[in-house]
Formats: sequence, structure tokens, C-alpha cells
Amino acid sequence: MQEDILINWSPQETRVAVVENGALQELHVERTLERGLVGNVYLGKVARVLPGMQSAFIDIGLERAAFLHVADVWHRQPDGEPPSLVRNTQPQIPIEKQVFEGQVLTVQVIKDPIGTKGARLSTQISIAGRMLVFLPQDDHVGVSQKIPPALRDELRSRLQLLASPQGGGLILRTNGEDASDQELSDDITYLRKAWARIKEASLRLPPMSLLHQDLSLLQRVLRDFVSNKTQTIRVDSREQYDSLRAFGLEFMPAAATKLQHYKGERPIFDLDAIDDDIAKALGRRVELKSGGYLIVDQTEALTTIDVNTGGFVGARNFDDTIFKTNLEATQAIARQLRLRNLGGIIIVDFIDMVRTDHQDTVLAEFRKQLGRDRVKTNASGFSQLGLVEMTRKRTRESLAHMLCEPCPTCEGKGIVKTARSVTYDIFREILREARQFNPREFRVVASPKVIELFLDEESEHLAGLSEFIGKPVSLQSDSAMGPEQYDIVLL
Repeated sequence: MQEDILINWSPQETRVAVVENGALQELHVERTLERGLVGNVYLGKVARVLPGMQSAFIDIGLERAAFLHVADVWHRQPDGEPPSLVRNTQPQIPIEKQVFEGQVLTVQVIKDPIGTKGARLSTQISIAGRMLVFLPQDDHVGVSQKIPPALRDELRSRLQLLASPQGGGLILRTNGEDASDQELSDDITYLRKAWARIKEASLRLPPMSLLHQDLSLLQRVLRDFVSNKTQTIRVDSREQYDSLRAFGLEFMPAAATKLQHYKGERPIFDLDAIDDDIAKALGRRVELKSGGYLIVDQTEALTTIDVNTGGFVGARNFDDTIFKTNLEATQAIARQLRLRNLGGIIIVDFIDMVRTDHQDTVLAEFRKQLGRDRVKTNASGFSQLGLVEMTRKRTRESLAHMLCEPCPTCEGKGIVKTARSVTYDIFREILREARQFNPREFRVVASPKVIELFLDEESEHLAGLSEFIGKPVSLQSDSAMGPEQYDIVLL
């Protein structure tokens, strides 16, 4: 598929859209005042050790203390094995025997703060370059699992020769598969210099200082997003185009050749109706071309996706209608996960299928679509209830959490009381107030819809209440009030 990357830049915000054949697949947003922290290296100070949770809170100078789990505390492994290969076989040393309160540690952010949770840290430092990831504390040399197995041994041998003189671990990234020895050597030199700067800063700066900041979103586009299927990278700012081109020519010359400065009069995101797609991605309902639809609900614990046939009746029989709807939904669900950046536990409720071969085909297609994701995903088979349980690595806030906030009217519930329910709440509140106070008059201030109900259908009940408490009740409409808001004034 043809892929294009559109970059909309402004001083306060950078937006990057990955578009395939005119359809938005991914959206990445970085705001100047809310820049992500993943990849940043800090000189942290241990604020508290929690043996019961086998974790520690580390102060790195942010609003909330960051979180270090015992599994993310680095220590040299036997025979130079990478930690991921031995973590399950070697007994872990308790966290209280590895760190103590007041200790100063060099740590790296591996997960941004999400919701009320602080950033997650690791004491294993990794510095990403154009083609390599440098692990200064390790001696392990590895190759990305996305590279064909037949090439891995040869590439690993080349890397070992380049890395051996000065030590340090290296992992070859996917876009380094065809790199020459000179390109790999240049990347290693750049990464070693970056590590030298970090070490020098850690000796010079006080605790809670930033030692190393990862690349900006603009620069990460060239490092992480560009692939063989990328046709163009269009930037709507001349200044940023020049800066990005200079950066690309120095570190990523192949990606830099795809850069273009967009000079059109229309906003760059209007070319493929990107803003319309963003607006749709913030809603619950996703329409399918066949007439079916998805319902996406994101909660604190997990995300649920429900597939419905809707108005689709095009197949010869009911089983085929369900099968074709589910098959179409697999592509739409995978796209929505990328576009909305949904992570954690995800439950997909496909329409129930009687035939096993239909289930197998839908599951195989779903896994195929998930395989296009840059983020790690894992989908299980159909459960006894006909649900597909899956996980998607959560590395940053979802699109909805980044662009939206809970509704002040419904307080995040997604629903509000009916006007009649609010009028009955007001009746009960007036009775409660009448037992405690003896005002001359009660005045109800509420939304126009509630006041209208008092004057119309509930007027008889309002008159009866006024007679029962022996006090007049006046009404005042306030259009600024939400559906559930009201005030009872004692006069």
C-alpha cells in the first residue's frame, strides 16, 4: 500500500498523520507544553521504597513521582544474555536490597504518565539511533525479530565485529537491515557520543536533572515512521522543513529524500479530510462500508469493541451476512486501535458465528491486520462466550485522553438525569430545607428545561408542595446551568 506522511506544524503543536491510500491510519500529536517523556534520561532520587509492591517511587523533578518496578532494575546478566531472556529463570533480588531512600540513580522513562499514574522507569539505559539501539550497560548484540531469520546470524556477526573494540550492547533496528558497515559505524559513533554526554552530565548536575532528551516528534518521523512503502513526507512549515531536511541529511539521508515542503493554500490536513477522521475517532460509533458499525467504549480498566450488522442485509443468508460483517470489522478495528492509540486490555465482541471455519477465518484476518501495527499486540482465540481478548502495549495517552476531558455536566458518566428526575430531586430538597429553616420564600434556580417542566406537567405537584410547607416557591430559569444543576435560594 502507498503511504504518505503529512506534518502539520505550529509553535504550540505538531500533528503527524500517516495516510494509506487516502485513509488516515495513525495520528501522533506532540504539544510544546506537554511533550512526551519516553526515552528521556534523568538523574533520579529514590523517594520511597515499597517492599510489599516490590517497587520504588523515584523523584525525577516532575509533578508526580515516577515508578520503578523490581523487574526494571538492571543488573549484569550471566554470559552477556539480554535481561528479557533470563528474567524468568533467575530469582529476582528484592527491591529493598537493591535501592534505598535517598539514593541517586540514572533512570530512563519507558512509559509516559497516564491518567493518575506517574511515569514508569528503568535503570537499563537504551539510546535509539537511526539504525541501532545502544545498550551501554550490556554486552549483548541482537537483531530485530522483524528481520527475516535467514539474515539475522550474518547481521549479528557484522555487528559483533563493529561493537567489540569498545564494548556496549547493540540491537539492529528493522531499517538497518540493508545498511553498510560505514553507516552502522557512524551510527555507533553517534550513540557513544550521546552516552558520553549523559555520563558527563550525571557527574555535573544535581539530582532530579534531565540528562538526555529523546528526539522531537518531527525528528522521530524520520527515525521511526519512514519505511519502504513511504512515498512522501510533506511538511507545511518552511522553517521546519529546512531544519528537518538538515537533520535527515546528516543522520537519515534515505528518509530525507522523501521530504517535501507543502506550499498549497488549503491546510495540509484538508487534503485527506484528516480533521474529519479525528472528529470521528473521538466518537463511540464507527460506520462500516457495508452498513454495519462498531461501538467503541474506553474505560479505566479496558476497552470494549462491539460489532453490529446494522443495516447490512446484502448476503445470501444470515450466516454469510454475519461472516462478511465480522470480516470487514477486523480491518476497521485494527485501524481504530492505531488511530485512537488504544492500549491495555481490549475485548472484541464479534457477532456470534455458528461455523468454526468462519471463526478461524475472521481470527486469522484479524491477526493479519494487527500485524501492521507498530505497537506490540497479542490476540487470543475466541473464548467460550465468543469474545476475542487481546492486549496492545500502552506507551502513551490515547487520542481521547489527549484531546478531551470529562464532561463537566455529566462528570464523565456519559449520561445525565432526565429533567423529571431533577424536578423530583428539587422537591425532596425543598422538603428537607423546610424542616430545618423558616424562610419567607423558596426560589428554585435551574435549567430552562427543568423550569418548563415545573410550569407545565409538574405545576400541580409544585402547588401541592407549596401548600404543604406553607411557603411560596418561585422559579427562575438560568440557561448557563447544566441539565442536572440547580440551586435553591432561601429568601
